[in-house]
Amino acid sequence: METSALARWESFYVIVGSSAAALTGLQFVVIALIAESDRRRGSHEIAAFGTPTILHFCAALYVAAVISAPWHTLSSAATALGAGGAAGLLYALNVIRRARRQTSYRLVAEDWIWYISLPVVAYAMLFGAAICLPRHAEPALFVIGGAVLLLVYIGIHNAWDTVTYIATDLTGPGTGEPSR
Repeated sequence: METSALARWESFYVIVGSSAAALTGLQFVVIALIAESDRRRGSHEIAAFGTPTILHFCAALYVAAVISAPWHTLSSAATALGAGGAAGLLYALNVIRRARRQTSYRLVAEDWIWYISLPVVAYAMLFGAAICLPRHAEPALFVIGGAVLLLVYIGIHNAWDTVTYIATDLTGPGTGEPSR
């Protein structure tokens, strides 16, 4: 079963990786909208909310590339996936610091879920499944696939959240308190 288990996931990762790459490009459009608005956001807000969204899409693309590479052993693929999961966890902890540092927006419960908690869960799933991959390939690959889908969904949600925030917050007074 060794590396042939990875080959069975090829179509899944072609779809997910391509989607993540396309959505990364669309996030650049979102950042361009922010840059063109009358009320620009500072680098702290982009670092706390925009950059992590790009990173989640890129992490999904990274996993798709790792799974699709012609590995000789599952242990090699597991090492690359584990490194990605560990890096994602460290980055997610950094996002918490960035979110707390910015001052123009107060995070609400939904923000803590989508911008903080779910990314930590996704990267922890990736890291844990990478550890299990060499000995329990089939269930580990399903967990990795779930983690990647979660990262893409987080990115989609957060990109949409940013666009709606721009549309409601930047249209003028009287729009109510927007959800980020």
